Amino acid sequence: MRPAVADTGPLNYLILIEAVDVLPRLFSPILIPSGVRDELSHPKAPTLVRSWTGHPPAWLNIVSLGSVPATGPSALDHGERQAIALAVQQQADILIDDREGVLQARKMNLEAIGTLAVLVRAAQRGWIQLPEMFRRLRATSFRSPVHLMARMLEEDSLRKKQLGGPIL
Repeated sequence: MRPAVADTGPLNYLILIEAVDVLPRLFSPILIPSGVRDELSHPKAPTLVRSWTGHPPAWLNIVSLGSVPATGPSALDHGERQAIALAVQQQADILIDDREGVLQARKMNLEAIGTLAVLVRAAQRGWIQLPEMFRRLRATSFRSPVHLMARMLEEDSLRKKQLGGPIL
């Protein structure tokens, strides 16, 4: 398995939809910089997210970074800059949703994987039901083009038909 560094967004939403436990099945180790931990435990973060962050699972490794160079677009927040720097340092994939963050990660030759891609990978392995996870995701503040999620659901349905499994 490949290592992954998680930014705030994917962890936040995977916690909220109760799918965060797919991460250690897809990646190992899973790292977050202290800046991401701070964002997840911010008073304005959802209670469920703050609670999870206060008692993180053993598979989550929190890494303290020294100063992170202020390179890249100013649109990136502190947690995103730290996550990208840590992913470069660890030669890891990065779990990130923010468009500017994804672009910056790709400029650094990182594989940027979003929340939707994590869910698709877990569904392909039969660990989750993608339609249910997308339903839960739409009940949060997560934003993604409707056509993208619809296409992913269609591909999931086709994959299930080809495998002869039930379509749930």
